[in-house]
Amino acid sequence: MDASVTTPVELVVLDMAGTTVKDDGIVERAFARAHERTGVAARMPWGEALQYVRDTMGQSKLDVFTHLAGGDAVTAAKATAAFEQAYAELIVEEGVEAIPGAAELFQDLRAAGIAVILTTGFAPVTRDTILDGLGWRDLVDAAFSPVDAGRGRPAPDLVLRAALHAQVSSVAAIAVAGDTASDIGTGLAAGAGLVTGVLTGAHDRTALEAAGAHAVLDDVTGLRALLGLPVRVVV
Repeated sequence: MDASVTTPVELVVLDMAGTTVKDDGIVERAFARAHERTGVAARMPWGEALQYVRDTMGQSKLDVFTHLAGGDAVTAAKATAAFEQAYAELIVEEGVEAIPGAAELFQDLRAAGIAVILTTGFAPVTRDTILDGLGWRDLVDAAFSPVDAGRGRPAPDLVLRAALHAQVSSVAAIAVAGDTASDIGTGLAAGAGLVTGVLTGAHDRTALEAAGAHAVLDDVTGLRALLGLPVRVVV
């Protein structure tokens, strides 16, 4: 792995669930509710369906449900809507919690003149529910879902949409961080200068390294050292 930064970073693109937002299995529980309500994964054994959801964490939920439904677009759309509703229900029931130090990292990056943009495989309604629940609207420059960019991960579209929004001088001036192989794939496909995995979400070190991560961090606050930001103690 090469974690050297040769171009000054102008933009950091961060995944949400599992990277900056604690997951604690909420995605899987929302998926289970969506399946109960729509039967989206009825064509395959439950264990196989659940493993597919785990393997594709970070990707567009519509794309995931389209696969599970065997290409049935109507069922996939219904399942996606059911998933978004279930996720919102779970946030109300269980609350939403940030990865410790994430908000402080956003503040320090922006204070250093580095734009911060969040990306997610969730639809805008779920993304915005999370942002509002955490009070993050004013802490980031933007937050994008696949519908805002074109294609979901691992295509480069979300990172490139963020690059256009931040008006970076080069894609090499972008740092990307996420907890899944799809996050790594989208950063690499976009040509980001630094693509890092974090161990607070869906995929382990082996999967993140195999996907091509330049570095794998315990959590997103590890970006401080890579980007040369002062260490902040969060209490």
